[in-house]
Amino acid sequence: MVQYSALDNTFAALADPTRRGIVDLLGDGSRTISDLADRFEMTLTGIKKHVQLLEDAGLVSTEKRGRVRYCTLGTNALAQEAEWISSYQRALGQRLDRLERFLRRTEE
Repeated sequence: MVQYSALDNTFAALADPTRRGIVDLLGDGSRTISDLADRFEMTLTGIKKHVQLLEDAGLVSTEKRGRVRYCTLGTNALAQEAEWISSYQRALGQRLDRLERFLRRTEE
């Protein structure tokens, strides 16, 4: 069986709208955990759980400065995920092409 653990972590992290929102927000610059909790109207514990999943997938990095934890975009450039999606699109395109050829042959 093919192992997709890195893909699984990324897609699981991005499956939640709050986590996608965090990634979008961090695209504009770093934020503190408190900022994110306020923005998403969540408890600090709740937002930390979301950030941890994003961090495990490499989508977010955190750094503690004093008593404040800052979040920034991580190093995962989603290249592996983009390649998997492209591969799926190619396979689907090939299947549709075969279907089109079959349908044309049966029309004649």
